[in-house]
Parts: sequence; structure tokens; C-alpha cells
Amino acid sequence: EMACWDIIGKAAGKPVYELMGGRVHDRLRSYTYLYPLEGDVYPDPETKNVYNDPDMAAEVALANVEKGFTAVKFDPAGPYSIYDGHQPRMADLDLSERFCKRLREAVGTRADLLFGTHGQFTVSGAKRLARRIEKYEPLWFEEPTTPENPADMAEIARFTSIPIATGERLCTKQEFARVLEAGAASILQMDLGRVGGLLEAKKIAGMAETRQAQIAPHLYCGPVVAAANIQIATSSPNFLILESIGTFDGPYMSIVSTGIDWEDGYVTPPDAPGLGVELNDAVIAANPYEGSGLHLDMVCEPVVP
Repeated sequence: EMACWDIIGKAAGKPVYELMGGRVHDRLRSYTYLYPLEGDVYPDPETKNVYNDPDMAAEVALANVEKGFTAVKFDPAGPYSIYDGHQPRMADLDLSERFCKRLREAVGTRADLLFGTHGQFTVSGAKRLARRIEKYEPLWFEEPTTPENPADMAEIARFTSIPIATGERLCTKQEFARVLEAGAASILQMDLGRVGGLLEAKKIAGMAETRQAQIAPHLYCGPVVAAANIQIATSSPNFLILESIGTFDGPYMSIVSTGIDWEDGYVTPPDAPGLGVELNDAVIAANPYEGSGLHLDMVCEPVVP
């Protein structure tokens, strides 16, 4: 679907956003996860690292703010389990609060804190966690429960002043409609690689706009979905913030021969027709994925509080 929009945009000589309502944003605010400043992006979880040490995370957060980012995301709330949802352990509650405290001390009011959980908790467990971190004013509390039951998530949304964000695991506009009808979230994180592409994402953004909800397109699929996210964000009045992978200058960008214009925390929408990127077929062919690992590994036994 995204390839078809790219073809149509190139035939018309226009960026896709001009075909989807026009350009309403000249710059797109972006955020990044907190990745190690150097070394393995996925270090041994038993060692002290940016994912489990609040002081190291605060150092990385400040470094990203110095680059220009005005929002950083992190998820220290404990292991992902095939038995979600579960109650957070006291150690998880304590670590989550210390992360928010140290990051807020490090960045002050220069950046928003985006707190992720990947749908790990029961309703009561998510409420306990929200109460601990609320005073640090996160911009959002992401997927506090699994998104399949919006009524559960809505109960948390009514409990806390932290905006609830969800959507990266949802696949259809009907699922997003249920989230909005229940009042489960005010920030929708549709992933264009999962919801069917640009047109379905535009419908979801339009539904959100009628309920005073904003969009923050999710990204885990690489530069093609990143480029599509930029197109939908540019043409959506209720766009909030764009997920980026660092500053769009890592090795993964080698699969396209055109870059993404990121500067001082913002992405500038491209003027090039179509999606604004061109695939580098030679690099793709030379680098097939031969591993078997997934980005998220889940524990295969219940998490004991």
C-alpha cells in the first residue's frame, strides 16, 4: 500500500502528504529511546546499563537533549512476560520512580519523559505504578495494560492525570475506534507497517481528531515506515510527536539512498515526490538477515511480585 502511494506521488510529482490533505506542519517534533552512548545496544541485562541504571539513563537523556531532542522514551518497569498482565514488583515500582526522578533532575523542563511498559500490568498494578510516577509529569504512560480490552485501559486513564498512549499492537481502524469510544487513550501510536498503510492511518488520525486525541506514529520497521510516518504526520492536524531511531543516521539507513532531514530535535518534511526516499537495492541484497532473535525477549515463567 505504501509502495502504491509512492508510485502515485512520483507520477503526480508531489509528496504523498500533498495527496492526503496537504502540509499542515513545517517541522515534526521527534523523540528517541534511550540507547547506550557507546557499545552494544542490547547489553547483558545482568550488567549495569542504560536500561536498568537510572544514573546512566539520566546521562544518556541529557546527551540526547543536548543534541536537540525535546522528548525521550524509556521502559524500566520490569521484564516482559508471556503471562502479562501481572502486578509490578516493589523493585520495579522503585526503579521506575527512580528513573523518572533522575531523568527529570537531569533534563529539567527541557524535555518530556515518555514512560513505556509494553502492556505488562493488571489494572490495579498499572494504577500503583501511575501513582508513583505521576509527580514527574510524563507526557504519556504507554500501554499500561494490553490494548485488547479498552475498558481496562480506560479505567487507568480515569485514575491518572498522565495521558495514556497506545496503538503499536493494534491492526485495524475498528480496534482504534474501540479505544477512542472507551476513552482508553488520548494519544494513538498506530504503526503504518501494521495497520495497513497510509490510507488506514489517515482514517485513524481523522477518528482521533474528532475525539480530541492526538497521533504519535510508532516506528520499528526501518526507514520506509519512517518515511511514511513523516507523510502522515505532515498532513495530520492532530500530530503530536514522531518516533525516531536516534537521529536517522544509523547503519539501518544504508538501505535507502536518500536521507531523512533531522535537525535540533525536528524532522523537516521532504519536498521530493512520493515517500521521499529511494531504496538501495544493492545494499539490501548484500545484507540478508540471518539471525533468529527478536527485539523483545519475554520471560517464560510468571513474574512473581
